[in-house]
Amino acid sequence: MSDIMADENDGVRLTETQRRRRRSRSIAIALVLAGLVVLFYVVTIVKLGPGIMNRPM
Repeated sequence: MSDIMADENDGVRLTETQRRRRRSRSIAIALVLAGLVVLFYVVTIVKLGPGIMNRPM
């Protein structure tokens, strides 16, 4: 059990610059992903057209 705890502390140490770059990349990827979600949503709504409001309930 103590061997597992020792292995976790032997990981890679990042410098502050590397942490900032990793965070910037993560934010950029998140923004691109959110943009794709919005794009797919808009395309879906446009393809359904105005007829979606006139459907029977």
